[in-house]
Amino acid sequence: MEINIQPVLENENAILIPLKEEEFEQLYAVASDPKVWEQHPNKDRWKTEVFRVFFDGAVQSKGAFKIVDKKTGQVAGSTRFYDYDEADDSILIGYTFYATAYWGTGFNLSVKKLMLDYIFQFVSKVYFHIGANNTRSQIAIGRVGAKKVGEQQVTYFGEAPKENFVYKIDKRDWISK
Repeated sequence: MEINIQPVLENENAILIPLKEEEFEQLYAVASDPKVWEQHPNKDRWKTEVFRVFFDGAVQSKGAFKIVDKKTGQVAGSTRFYDYDEADDSILIGYTFYATAYWGTGFNLSVKKLMLDYIFQFVSKVYFHIGANNTRSQIAIGRVGAKKVGEQQVTYFGEAPKENFVYKIDKRDWISK
């Protein structure tokens, strides 16, 4: 079955829209806050030139989204599907960030639920790479129901490898929630 990893996805809180090159400034308005990147593996992503590399990788991935707050129309952040593995029947969700106004509001859980409900139509496992020092995201992904299954050096697009924890959620566990 062919998977579209960049559909428009929507629920009562958010709209995930395929990220386009011309949306750099919209997304950078969120990403330019250093607080957003405090616990991420690359703490300098708030700098224009560093974020440009991240953004270019997102567009080239053809799985990245601009996340829009449905209630306000504001850009809330970005996320993506990546590294679909047909043999393993799996995909990754990650490269996620939000404006600080969305932290602790349940917005991330709503977006992850939207993405998981969609992608589990096509795969049986979803993995997440979370920076080893990113406790905020580790807690958040635990709330989604993912479990830590390993540690891995991850080379982000245009960046040096960084230590990440690998989390996983199986379709059968997600459906039983």
